[in-house]
Amino acid sequence: MNLGMIGLFILAMLVMLVGLAGTILPMLPGLPIMWAGVLIYALLTGFERIGWGYLGVFAVLVAVVSLLDYVANLYGAKKMGASGWGLAGAFLGMFAGLFTGGLIGLLLGSFIGAILGEILGGRKGSQAFRAGVGTFLGFLGGTLIKFLVGCAMIGVFIWQVLF
Repeated sequence: MNLGMIGLFILAMLVMLVGLAGTILPMLPGLPIMWAGVLIYALLTGFERIGWGYLGVFAVLVAVVSLLDYVANLYGAKKMGASGWGLAGAFLGMFAGLFTGGLIGLLLGSFIGAILGEILGGRKGSQAFRAGVGTFLGFLGGTLIKFLVGCAMIGVFIWQVLF
């Protein structure tokens, strides 16, 4: 591997690590960024180590996991009785928490936002709390799936390029 290839590998890994962070941070489309990093590497190396097959499999994974993330969030929320108010509150709380308390703020913000959204929507304390728990668990489940798939993508990329 020459110096140029090493540089491209490092660049692709940096893009993929930003994408991996995006699997947790809601403002970044994590898996699509990771796929873009693999695509850039493949294009700039003439598809020598990463071919269309891997790009296609990664694209399908990105699409399926993105859909599963959305469904997990809705399922967790709806299973525990959340309304649109709770979902909106969770979304707003997630952003507010991210900017005020990092990852912990993100998790707590989603939970607290869902509860406050439900209360604003007219639900009582225990109903709002239950909806908040469901929204939180759905968010956590979707995030975990995205993070694990992102780690697998990095592993496959490293294996294909270096071995």
